[in-house]
Amino acid sequence: MSTTGEEHYPQDSILFLEKMWGDGFLSPGGPEEVRRLLSGLDVAGRTIVDIGSGAGGIPILLADRYGAASVIGLDVEATMVAHARAKVERAGLQDRIEIRRVEPGPMPLPDASVDIVFSKDSIVHIPDKEALAADAFRVLKPGGWFVASDWLIFHDGEPSPGMADYIAKEDLDFGMASPARYRRALEAAGFVDISLTNRNPWYRTVAREELARLEGAGRDAFLTVLDEAALDEQVGIWRAMIVVFDSGEHCPHHFRGRKP
Repeated sequence: MSTTGEEHYPQDSILFLEKMWGDGFLSPGGPEEVRRLLSGLDVAGRTIVDIGSGAGGIPILLADRYGAASVIGLDVEATMVAHARAKVERAGLQDRIEIRRVEPGPMPLPDASVDIVFSKDSIVHIPDKEALAADAFRVLKPGGWFVASDWLIFHDGEPSPGMADYIAKEDLDFGMASPARYRRALEAAGFVDISLTNRNPWYRTVAREELARLEGAGRDAFLTVLDEAALDEQVGIWRAMIVVFDSGEHCPHHFRGRKP
């Protein structure tokens, strides 16, 4: 969810990412990663806000498979919001899912109004992790959980040349932070039962499989949504990404914390 509201995901980019990761999903792992993120949590009958709700796959999954009573999806991009709303309508879940286009900044929700604050690989676009954690704490009811995955950098300070090259190639307004900074932000906001899980070993393998699809037998499928030049640009991004996955500097994490 961009802090500027600038459109980083035009329709062809959305369709490309859905080709890679599944209908309605814009980041790795799809429904299986959502299942891992929610492991051990009671979602049925809950009110959930999904920060950076993207192409709509996650709000639909939360309502349809996990039985959430109400899902509020927040995103800043008009194209993305329209895409997600169309999916929700086709799924017939408009009575339980609301996709809102919002301005960057605090969530437009009352204090203590939701049971779960959820996000999958979107808050990399929000550089102020401390303000984000505090806002999540604010909107949660006592006992509620902040549950998310995100793209992280292993250390504080400036990225290595390889990581800087990867971030420049992505050109997605990334505001990456370290696991240590996330933990400090969650603690400062007041969360307890904090946990962080490094997903680098998993995605380091998956990324190679994805690159093989982009360069090999799967290439023709991607060419139905991108032209040759745009697809070659994606290949370059994946190659740069694998370098920093192999070094460990790029370390996607799951994390969660509970509001007492």
